[in-house]
Amino acid sequence: EISKNFRNEGMDRSHNPEFTMLEFYQSFSDVYDVMDLTENMIRTVANTISTSPISYDGNIIDFSKPFRQITLNELFEEEFKIKSLLYNEPKLRQISSSLNLDDDYDMGKIIDKIFSLKIEPKLIQPTFVLDYPKILSPLSKIKRDQENDIVERFELFIGGMEIANAFSELNDPIDQRERFTAQEKLKDKGDEEAQVLDENFLEAIESGMPPTGGVGIGIDRVVMILTGNTS
Repeated sequence: EISKNFRNEGMDRSHNPEFTMLEFYQSFSDVYDVMDLTENMIRTVANTISTSPISYDGNIIDFSKPFRQITLNELFEEEFKIKSLLYNEPKLRQISSSLNLDDDYDMGKIIDKIFSLKIEPKLIQPTFVLDYPKILSPLSKIKRDQENDIVERFELFIGGMEIANAFSELNDPIDQRERFTAQEKLKDKGDEEAQVLDENFLEAIESGMPPTGGVGIGIDRVVMILTGNTS
């Protein structure tokens, strides 16, 4: 589905209250299947537009090479030179304080803000960021064969912007209800981006939902990069 999205949020050069989204789902697949599909699709579009690397915001972006894959924790370790930083709350709060972030932020908000300020602007070449904490991904399945609360999710970054967001869709209605409840508590504390409890959605997956990979791609940002426009 390609459609218009409307959000009553802040506005800057890469955020509009009205924007265009491509969203697709593939049943009996997971985040790794749709990651391959997403990379192939974007490379095909880029090659159709131009056979040479694309210039965007003073950088040359090369779509011909395999897109980089790296975990969120590896990016935090790379940036701050601290082992397993994503699971080190005291160190994360110390970094948060140095960036003058709100002391009342929960860990999900802190991780998200640090990433947005210190790491995201440096992700110029196409990069899949993997393995997000559950607190940041209330609709995503827990990663198989892992010890921490990590989910099967990727975000694709190009030109210092998020281009796509995807995950192995959570199809366990009990787990999903628990996460919605946790999100409601965050919303009660003032988190405007927290999810709301959706009984219709819960009823639907209680009826039965196959393993599914789902992706959302920001069309406007893809067009910005492929045409060399910074807004």
